[in-house]
Amino acid sequence: MPPVAVVPTVQPKISKPIKIGLALGGGAARGFAHIGVIKALESQGIVPDIVVGTSAGSVVGALYAAGNNGFALQKIALQMDEAAISDWSIPFFAKVSGVLKGEAIQNYVNKTIHNVPIEKLKIPFGAVATDLNTGAPILFRRGNTGIAVRASSAVPGVFQSVNVGGHQYVDGGLVSPVPVRFAHEMGADFVIAVNISASPEAQAASSSVDVLLQTFAIMGQSINSYELQDADIVIRPELGAMKGNDFAARNTAILAGEQATMAQMAIIKRKLKERREE
Repeated sequence: MPPVAVVPTVQPKISKPIKIGLALGGGAARGFAHIGVIKALESQGIVPDIVVGTSAGSVVGALYAAGNNGFALQKIALQMDEAAISDWSIPFFAKVSGVLKGEAIQNYVNKTIHNVPIEKLKIPFGAVATDLNTGAPILFRRGNTGIAVRASSAVPGVFQSVNVGGHQYVDGGLVSPVPVRFAHEMGADFVIAVNISASPEAQAASSSVDVLLQTFAIMGQSINSYELQDADIVIRPELGAMKGNDFAARNTAILAGEQATMAQMAIIKRKLKERREE
């Protein structure tokens, strides 16, 4: 019997499940851009399994992790009454002497998510803050969500440090402006980082608060250049010289987030496919 040639079959690549992490950076009112990023990802069927945020990123991240999709977040943002977060926004609009408590943002977040603690949010969530005594970063994974967000957003010199368990905490942007490594620590296999920080040269420091935010931007540049290397995707919305106090530009920021994400969508999908087939 003559030999029979057998053509080897090509085994299809098996797609393995991976956990997608979303690392949302700080930037005050520029943080509305995070909502646009989330909307764009969801429109393409990309839903993060893990969310971690710093400062403004922790605000959006907490609301998202509580079960609000991109469109719901946009509605919340556009309906947000600045009076509801009064002691968070006041220093950006007036020359205020003294240091504010920051309780308004804590209460706003807790009210919006119906007082659900971090560990019971629908999506695993973490908020990054800085231990004022040691300078070490801390990731809040349990407990009062509003307090964690408040600690993560407590800009030194503007807000009082936040006491949690006998430790004093301030803004996480001091140590982790875009918390990529914490997304990995929470179990993410693929990290999409969103960098909304302003370039120092784009900001005019006309007040003491502007100087503080400018200082944060300068410090964050060197930290970001290191930490963002570990992200699979880095999205940087085109926000120009939008200031951290420009709450009126929230819709523009959301749109910028959408546009920046869609501009990278082909790359995001390709890298996700490659990672799943590794």
